[in-house]
Amino acid sequence: MTALILTLLLSVACCGLYLRLARRWQLVDTPNERSSHALPTPHGAGVPMLLAFCAGLVACNFLYAPWPSEFLLLACGALFLMVLGVLDDLRGLSVRLRFSLYGLSCLAVVLALLHPIGQLPVVAAIVALPCAVLGMLWLLNLYNFMDGIDGIAALQCILACGSAALLSLASGSGFTYPLFCLLLAASHAGFLFWNWPPARLFMGDAGSVPTGFLLAGLALLGAVQGQLNPWCWFVLLAFFITDASWTLAWRMLTGQPFTRPHRLHAYQRLSRRLGSHLAVDMMLVAGNALWLFPLAWAVQLWPQSSFFMVILAYLPLLLGMAKLRHLA
Repeated sequence: MTALILTLLLSVACCGLYLRLARRWQLVDTPNERSSHALPTPHGAGVPMLLAFCAGLVACNFLYAPWPSEFLLLACGALFLMVLGVLDDLRGLSVRLRFSLYGLSCLAVVLALLHPIGQLPVVAAIVALPCAVLGMLWLLNLYNFMDGIDGIAALQCILACGSAALLSLASGSGFTYPLFCLLLAASHAGFLFWNWPPARLFMGDAGSVPTGFLLAGLALLGAVQGQLNPWCWFVLLAFFITDASWTLAWRMLTGQPFTRPHRLHAYQRLSRRLGSHLAVDMMLVAGNALWLFPLAWAVQLWPQSSFFMVILAYLPLLLGMAKLRHLA
């Protein structure tokens, strides 16, 4: 508990300090026709947020026990992606270079975490490796796509990590995995203090991309170590996965330039219709608490029913996406 409080307070303090520096250095996101915010807002707070997370990891290393290598690998991968986000902001890296480095990062983590893959049948190994890499790469990118209104990305991380930690603890699988999840949630809660609508600070690519990477890595690690049924993560992240996947597929099928920034995600349409970012955030909280978390718990309790629970989680969301498509 001490490490979690320290991580939370450190994230609040570091993000606050960064806010003052970003204003002084004019590191701001200026609104344009594709923006969901109206005022120039400092961005790049993913850096102090993730540094607070890593400080929490270091504190736990001294307070409790050394971290297993798999968790350190995830943290190092997130830091690499954080630095890549900063370089992209400063130097404007090409899309091809960024995606290549994203893919290599995901491949390295998958190879490290799936080290027993050599014990699998050849066909299973051939299928498992690319599916895991593509899954990580997609979650990394969709998290970046979904970081478009105040509070939503940090809230999703807090809800998913908090729920995953609770489910893992309830299964009696140990404390290391839940602690890592809770530290990630605490660092995002500190950032949310500044990102709560109306936001004074954005996390930017330096925060959203590493966050998606860490969530995907936790899903994979939980499956490999038997800490948490991976379908639980699939349910807990259902809002983000559905919105990003539906929007991308729709834009591709209708011949739109899907690689360009836009404001066509369901959460952006909702925020414009309701005139409030906070209202959409509260819908996310309510949907997770009343619908997705109970279904994720059911997946953990009755793994043989996982497929049915996933369908139950996604069906109303897909129907909602179809209806929201007509909103301006």
